Amino acid sequence: MNLRCNGTGGRVVATIVATTLLTFAVSGCGGGDGGEKTGDGKGPASQPAASPRQGDDPDEGGTPTPGRSAREDLAEVKGGGLTLTVTSAVRGQGGFVTVQGRVVNGSGEPWSAGEWRGDESELVKNGGSIAGASLVDNKGKKKYLVLRDTEGRCLCTRFTGGVGSGETVDWFAQFPAPPEGTTEVDFQVGSMPPAAIEISGGE
Repeated sequence: MNLRCNGTGGRVVATIVATTLLTFAVSGCGGGDGGEKTGDGKGPASQPAASPRQGDDPDEGGTPTPGRSAREDLAEVKGGGLTLTVTSAVRGQGGFVTVQGRVVNGSGEPWSAGEWRGDESELVKNGGSIAGASLVDNKGKKKYLVLRDTEGRCLCTRFTGGVGSGETVDWFAQFPAPPEGTTEVDFQVGSMPPAAIEISGGE
């Protein structure tokens, strides 16, 4: 038998052999789905979900958005470029009421608070202050003045050096307490309009 082949026949045989070997190689691999297997044979392992960053969720320790205070002002009045706000009026156990608030000087020039110290000669030594303030019980028809010590100094804020333009200053004043049943009064000082406020009980 003559085993010699011409050039064309040799290429045909080589192609058949290569095809046969490739078929055996593919059948020996098994699996045929082309996907990468994991050890448990359940398909590709999924990537773990990314952990949330700090601050994404407030429940996960993120920084909460600062909230506004729930406290509400009792009253606000304006006059002469000033804004007077009353923030609290609390009845104490010692028979007095402490009123607190703030004043904003929007007049465009320094303010000495001279008008707020009152007309009494005894109050002049307090300088610029809120000594001339009062509480008015309209139903009981009574007026309560700021308490003073034995030397005539008011139990109130003194605006030492005045209040500059655009400045905000906190203040307080203590008054004799109206009867227990009286909770609604007017706070007034200088030429500012009266501010209707409600007295709360002390704890």
